[in-house]
Amino acid sequence: MELPFNLVDTALSSTHIDAIDALRAFFLLASCTILSVSILPHSLHSRFIPYGARTTSTADSQSSQSSPPASSDSPAARALDYAAALTVPHSYFTQFYIASVLASVFWAAQLLCQGAVFQAFATRISPEHMQQSMSIQQVFLCWALMLIQGARRLYECSAFAKPSASRMWFVHWLVGLAFYLAVSVALWIEGAGALLSHKVILDDVKVTIAPSLRTFVCIPLFLIASGVQHDCHHYLFSLKKYTLPTHPIFRGIICPHYTAECVIYLSLALLGAPKGEVVNKSLLSALVFVVINLGVTAANTRQWYMRKFGVESVRERWNMIPLVY
Repeated sequence: MELPFNLVDTALSSTHIDAIDALRAFFLLASCTILSVSILPHSLHSRFIPYGARTTSTADSQSSQSSPPASSDSPAARALDYAAALTVPHSYFTQFYIASVLASVFWAAQLLCQGAVFQAFATRISPEHMQQSMSIQQVFLCWALMLIQGARRLYECSAFAKPSASRMWFVHWLVGLAFYLAVSVALWIEGAGALLSHKVILDDVKVTIAPSLRTFVCIPLFLIASGVQHDCHHYLFSLKKYTLPTHPIFRGIICPHYTAECVIYLSLALLGAPKGEVVNKSLLSALVFVVINLGVTAANTRQWYMRKFGVESVRERWNMIPLVY
C-alpha cells in the first residue's frame, strides 16, 4: 500500500491544503466548471454537454451529412469537433456504480484496519476539523447507505439496460468516476477524529441506542427517495425508445429520478453532520455538484422534449425541483 499512500500524501503536502478543504474544493470547482460550460454559446454547449438520447437530434443531423466539413471551417472549429468526438459508450455509466461499490468495500477495510491510505488522508486534516467529528456510528451508517445506493444503481444498470449506440463525451465519464471516488472519501473524512482516537471494532457498528430525531427522519427519507428513483428507472425502462413519459410522477416534474437523487444526497449530508453542526459540509459540497450536474442535464432533457414532442408537452412541468426549477 506504499504507492497509494505516497501519492495521496505527496499531492496533499505539495498543495499545502487540508484534506477536507481539498475535497470540498474539488466538488465546488467541478460544479462551477459544469455551470460555466452550460452557459457557453450553443455551438460549444451542443458539442460537449448533451449525451445519450439528448444527442439524437445532433447525431442525426451529423450522420445525414456524408461529406467532410467544409474547408472554410476554422482550425478552432475543427479542433473542437475533434475534442467532441472523443467519446465512450453511454453504457460506461455502469462503471460509476462499480467504482462506487468497490470504493465502499475498500474504505470499509481501510477504516477497520486504519490502513495506509486512510492514514494518508487523516494525517492531512487540520486540528480545527478534527475537533468537530462525526461519530463512528455516523460514519458507518453513511457508508452503509452509500453501499446500498451504489449496489442498487449497479443492479438497475444491469437489469434495465437496453441495446443502444448512444455515447457520451469522455470527460463526462472521467468526472463521474472522480465524483464517486471522492464521495466515498467524503462519507468518512469528517469522522477522522473519532476514527483515529479509537480502534474500530465490529461492536462499534451495532445499533445499541435509540435513533435520534435526525436518523428517524433522514433514513426513511433516504429509503423513500431510493424507492421513488427505482420506480422511475423501471418505468423509463418499460417505455418504448424516445417516448414522452406519462406516469403521474412525471406529469409535474420532467426528471423526478434526478429529484430523488438530490434527496438521497441531502439525507446523507444531514445524517453525516458532525456534533454541533447542522450538516456535513463535505457531503453538502457533493450535493451541490449533484444538483448542478443533474440540473443542467434536466434542462437539456426539457429542450429535447420540446424539439421532439412540442412545447406543450413540458409547459406545466418543472425540470427537477418543484416550485424552484
